[in-house]
Amino acid sequence: MKGRNFLGLVAVIMVVAAAIDQVVKQVMLSWLEPGQAVNVIGDWFRFYLLFNPGAAFSMGENMTWLFTAIQLVFVVGALLYAPKLTNKWEAIGIGLIAGGALGNLCDRLFREPGFWFGHVVDYISVGSFAVFNIADACITVGVVVFVVAMFVTEFRASSKERTK
Repeated sequence: MKGRNFLGLVAVIMVVAAAIDQVVKQVMLSWLEPGQAVNVIGDWFRFYLLFNPGAAFSMGENMTWLFTAIQLVFVVGALLYAPKLTNKWEAIGIGLIAGGALGNLCDRLFREPGFWFGHVVDYISVGSFAVFNIADACITVGVVVFVVAMFVTEFRASSKERTK
């Protein structure tokens, strides 16, 4: 696959990841009470509903507008950059990152306390780690996939150069 074909792949992954994130958030909102943990595996893995105005680990709680802008720019940028991708795995990584950004962007645009300043719905709690959601997981996995794909592509290119 070359160029333009990756735009479709990135767009499909992005929309599917964001849709799954939003559906699961609605399920969690209808099932969980804010601040009350539901233990799944002891108290190590639990569902714990909270509304996050900031970024990871609730950093930047007063900068919701900035995170909204960054997510919007990334989603648009991913779609503009997709035709330049040269590797399926890079496209999958970018699609996952953009899908996670879009899922959380939907929260920031359409949830309380209002447009552009909405709080992200988080509900997955593992150990003493931050509470997160499927969109956050997509971003993390997407970054890993993208970085590994870049290293593999670079390694293959340098191997070809050495054999010439």
